[in-house]
Amino acid sequence: MTMHTDTPIGGGGDTLNPVIPSEKNWGWFAIFNIWANDVQSLFGYSLVASLFISFGVSGWTAFAALIAAGLFVMFLVNLSGAPGEKYGIPYPVLARASLGTQGAKLPAILRAIVAVFWYGVQVYFASTAVALLIRSLTGISGGTEVLGLTGVDWLSFIVVWAFHIVIFWRGMDWVETFLNIAGPFVYLVMIGLVIVLWQKADGQLLEAARTIFVQPDATFLTEFNGFVAIVGTMVAYFAAVMINFSDFSRYAKDKPAMVRGNLAGLPFNMILFSALALLTTAGAAVVYGEAIINPTEIVERTDSVLLSIIAAITFFAATVGINLVANFIPAVNGIANLAPRKISFRMAGLITSGFAFVIGGLWVSFIANFGIGGFVNTLGATLAPIYGIMIVDYYMLRRQTLDVAGLYDEVGGPYRFGNGWNTPAVVAFAIAALFSVATVWVPALAVLSGYAWVIGALIGGALYYMLAKR
Repeated sequence: MTMHTDTPIGGGGDTLNPVIPSEKNWGWFAIFNIWANDVQSLFGYSLVASLFISFGVSGWTAFAALIAAGLFVMFLVNLSGAPGEKYGIPYPVLARASLGTQGAKLPAILRAIVAVFWYGVQVYFASTAVALLIRSLTGISGGTEVLGLTGVDWLSFIVVWAFHIVIFWRGMDWVETFLNIAGPFVYLVMIGLVIVLWQKADGQLLEAARTIFVQPDATFLTEFNGFVAIVGTMVAYFAAVMINFSDFSRYAKDKPAMVRGNLAGLPFNMILFSALALLTTAGAAVVYGEAIINPTEIVERTDSVLLSIIAAITFFAATVGINLVANFIPAVNGIANLAPRKISFRMAGLITSGFAFVIGGLWVSFIANFGIGGFVNTLGATLAPIYGIMIVDYYMLRRQTLDVAGLYDEVGGPYRFGNGWNTPAVVAFAIAALFSVATVWVPALAVLSGYAWVIGALIGGALYYMLAKR
């Protein structure tokens, strides 16, 4: 058996090795905070707020759709996270069971590329919160720009970039600690923002939340279509984390801790966060006369220096939190999987950080204007069938039984499949991925974009089952 033997940070669980029993110490609250941080980013708020506005449904319809999405995603991550919890293995290793020891490197690196890109972008966005804090405290404004960023902007960017390195260098225990602090703290500021808007709205906030975004000619059909579209959009939003949830569930104390954490983390967070986003968006519409989906703009309009300072710290914590959950961990594991005997956790983290510095530093001046979204969305779309293939393989074909030693044997073993590639899985992946990618580029399929992930996963799983049974 060939296994990765580099000395890990804080134990074997920080590399691709199965975690050791002493590292399986995440209770339900740690799992809860994975989702709290995933939901609470600036982008997450803007997405939820925009859903209330763009689909023209009542607040209650949008609210119900967000809760339904949370329940559905909870069901899906309980499925994808179970093998990680049971065997202590991360996503790139789990993928070897269905795609082969070599074939698994394809989806792992695709996931890593997407994660590395968004990791760099989120480092930049987190730095804007630090820049807001510095300007609020010092009154500094303007200055010479280099690549679209002033001196304050560059200082903030480098501080945030280095902060991420400090967190991952200390190991997964520090990641867990940061997530546990950041998650609840964000809610305190959001509640404070609702209170400020409630006072300014003169008691009109609740009525506005119910009716302000409804179309005058709304019907049951338009409400239902909006409901389905919102559910599909939110499932797509969580798609990447659903695939690699074993990267986190392997640290859970046991399966009940994972299930309870997902139950509290998804439906509960969706209920609370969506309610606060709805009230804040509606309150801003009442007080300022326009629909504002960026919370930083709402904070700036309150003309409160104290709230601006608190909000800046909060937005920083929220953005770093989602960056660790959705981007850093999958990027590191995917890069380490390319050469598991040579690339350690720290080395993979430094590689990720190097790319992040370039991407984040060039975001304003170049990348944001380059139209890179289609490229990243294409890579993300190709991941949809992997979920269906992994679930069918683990539950329907292998009956929840894996040979852990065989997963790490790249020379022979049950998951070598002759040449390291499991042909039925690769064929199913290629065919289903064509559909998912088509929804990104073919205008006629654009209407399916919100449901593309679910359909792609179903097609991938069904094709794989048929081919594998042959």
